Amino acid sequence: MSTHASSHQYFISRPIYSYPDFNVENEHCTGVDRTFRDRLSESYRCSGRTALRLIKSIFPVTDWLFRYPVREWLLSDIISGVSTGLVSSLQGLAYALLVSVSPVYGLYSAFFPIIPYFIFGTSRHVSVGPFPVTCLMVGSVVMTLTPDDDFLVPLNISGVNETTVDVEAREAQRIVIACSMTVLIGLIQVIMGLLQVGFLVRYLSDPLVGGFTTAAALHVFISQLKTILSVPTSSHSGLFSIAYTLGDVLRNIKQTNTADLLAGLMTIAVVMTVKEFNAKFQHKIPVSIPIELIVTVVATGISYAVDLESRYGASTVRSIPRGFASPSLPDQGVFWKTLEPGFSTAVVGYAVAVSVAKVYAAKNDYAINGNQELIAFGISNVFSGCFSSFVASTALSRTAVQASTGGKTQVAGVISATVVMVVILALGQLLEPLQKSVLAGVVIANLRGMFLQVLDVLVLWRQNRADCLIWIATCLASVVLGLDVGLLTGLAFEICTVVFRTQFPTCSTLGSIPHTDIYRNVKGYKNIVEVAGVKIFKCNSPIYFANIDYFKEQLKKAVGFDAVQVFKKRNKALKKIQKLMKKEKLKTSKNGVVSAVSLCQENKGFEGEGDVVRVGPGERADLHLDWASKLPVPVNVPRVQIHSLVLDFSAVSFLDKRVTSFIIFCLVLSRNVTPKFDIVRSMSDTFTVVEYIHSTVRPFVLMDYKCCLFVPRGWAKGLSPQWVRCRCSCPARSQWMTD
Repeated sequence: MSTHASSHQYFISRPIYSYPDFNVENEHCTGVDRTFRDRLSESYRCSGRTALRLIKSIFPVTDWLFRYPVREWLLSDIISGVSTGLVSSLQGLAYALLVSVSPVYGLYSAFFPIIPYFIFGTSRHVSVGPFPVTCLMVGSVVMTLTPDDDFLVPLNISGVNETTVDVEAREAQRIVIACSMTVLIGLIQVIMGLLQVGFLVRYLSDPLVGGFTTAAALHVFISQLKTILSVPTSSHSGLFSIAYTLGDVLRNIKQTNTADLLAGLMTIAVVMTVKEFNAKFQHKIPVSIPIELIVTVVATGISYAVDLESRYGASTVRSIPRGFASPSLPDQGVFWKTLEPGFSTAVVGYAVAVSVAKVYAAKNDYAINGNQELIAFGISNVFSGCFSSFVASTALSRTAVQASTGGKTQVAGVISATVVMVVILALGQLLEPLQKSVLAGVVIANLRGMFLQVLDVLVLWRQNRADCLIWIATCLASVVLGLDVGLLTGLAFEICTVVFRTQFPTCSTLGSIPHTDIYRNVKGYKNIVEVAGVKIFKCNSPIYFANIDYFKEQLKKAVGFDAVQVFKKRNKALKKIQKLMKKEKLKTSKNGVVSAVSLCQENKGFEGEGDVVRVGPGERADLHLDWASKLPVPVNVPRVQIHSLVLDFSAVSFLDKRVTSFIIFCLVLSRNVTPKFDIVRSMSDTFTVVEYIHSTVRPFVLMDYKCCLFVPRGWAKGLSPQWVRCRCSCPARSQWMTD
């Protein structure tokens, strides 16, 4: 290769190869076929190195814990762990409201998942614990399976028979369902991890996740309105559940408790303002202000001092028992009732967690294992579900606290679990006067980042409208149909957009920029010309059974004629001309521009062509006709304005078997309509070489669509097998020659 700097042109010269010669000269490596038994024995071959690698893959903590730099990292992890532990305690109390269980179970959920993840997880920075979206998904199932009507008990007051809700029995059943579903979610995640199907989360694209989490934030906001206002509502789930809940809130809005409303609104305003301050000045302040902790302590003190519960009827936490609940096995009968939403929750929890983990892994230059993350979160959920905890994932806000305060490893997670344990064993009872509306305000304030994702719609509309439609469709489906069905609907819509874009691909006709070898879409530029007599057609999609017919239609529109019709009309004209020649009404001329070869061609590429003339072997005739001039027979043959057709397949990634009919269609073009037909892989190829094999049945077709030349059979008449080569500056101006 040589380069002329003045003209900025490249002149490429290389030998001409056949596939066998190229493979021999460059020592092509052929794969060795191994049996399943050989693969199995190689995978489970026992050695010290294999055993160590296996231990590190199952227990990733062993890969870094023994190399942990105590002096450099321990102090940072302690500071980060204390800060994260305080935030986790308060978020656990708040997110328990989303699951419709007592706040103390939120503390359990902030403690138990951390220890298993410390052993089995591969991320060093994620903070494991409750996540509002997954908590709401579990809470919707809990509310559906435990309606108030199932816990009505008779009550006799002053001789009047009434009914009331057995709150204790309802709370006990709700925690059983929440914990059993958490164990089921963990089992699903473990099975997915063992089956190595972590790649499935890639089908949850960023627009889909963005639309889903925005809809989930709206669900969370509506569900917390009843706590902010302290009004009674019925439990709703499924289709239009968000509208029904909002309707209940509006109908009972006159029962709003002023003390709870003021506390909730002030919490939202203060928390959002300080969080914005932390984000704006994060590089100037050493540690972010723990505003949730400050608000909770102040609100608890005010509630205790003023006695808001007895004097103003405020709804408070009331009871936070000291210590841990006894472990218990899940209710297996709940598994079948929660299988479908459990699978959706497992996928969402993993998708959110692994997305956050990848962000911090990229920032800190280490890798995570997606399948191991599935196993780690699965074991964490199974373990915590047996200890009265609900589903665990991670939250970006909590993980950001752990990372921004200096957290280096999951040692910070263990420290945060220790802080939560101190709250459970010693400090929990001090939070009993805390108003629930304050916890609801903390939940709503942490939804700000999710709601801001609405701004992504405008960006997506400018960048990729298909992604924008995915975002909108997923969001609307999740709002209207519910989170679990909405997620599946959004995923189905996303797959349909991919199928639609490949089924109706973008096809274009290319032209040349004058005095250059650059080819672009003729509709996209004014200063562009098509090569005279040449049509260059490009398809930007794989060609398979779903779009082959569409591709043919677009190709016919581009070339300006129907090859089948031209083929039939020319055969009809030749038939009539031969009849006139037999009657000696016409005579052949030695001069002409088109050579008509034998008509005994069998065309298997088309259906319904019974009227095509088939002349016997003894009726071969060499005719020289000018199809562009007036014919001596009354047959209207469509004009063909091109002599060469080039198909640019540079964007085609695969072809399936059905495309064989398309290739035969191209052969008909090359033999009967255009003298030259070329399929190129790249428009910049200077040399295109294929092996030509002479066939007496039909022209040779090289099935390697990446770079193939369709050679008219008549050119090889009487020739032995040889090489066919294209030498040109552009395939559209090909000069064919034989060596």
